[in-house]
Amino acid sequence: MTNSVPDAHTGLPAELFSTIDHVGIAVPDLDEALAFYARTFGVSSVHEETNTDQGVREAMLAVGNGTTRIQLLAPLTPDSTIAKFIGRSGPGLQQLAFRVTDVEAVSATLRERGLRLLYDEPRRGTAGSRVNFVHPKDAGGVLVELVEPAVH
Repeated sequence: MTNSVPDAHTGLPAELFSTIDHVGIAVPDLDEALAFYARTFGVSSVHEETNTDQGVREAMLAVGNGTTRIQLLAPLTPDSTIAKFIGRSGPGLQQLAFRVTDVEAVSATLRERGLRLLYDEPRRGTAGSRVNFVHPKDAGGVLVELVEPAVH
């Protein structure tokens, strides 16, 4: 059960995240990865886009009832963040993304708690969402993404 009692210092709920939004997986070839996930696991893409700001071609795969997602991320260029990740670590788990209701407020709270975020201001993410990332060195080696979904 979520603790919705506001924190005395921040005024935000003690738990900053509403749910796991998705798990990001770096892949060298999006089309091959999409075919593998469909053929092997029976999950298919529900959203695809190219995000030139982030240097990726991406797809969101719905799992189960569709609220849990897997994000496949393929590099657009050899110097993109995802290309560098694959070059350093190989394909695989790249990030854990949590859904938030206010990415700026959560970012500010995490900064107050001593964490570094990658961006001063949120950037555009998948499907018009607003995102920021907690530096992996401040989160036990995990790149944590904060996702505020777009209002439709």
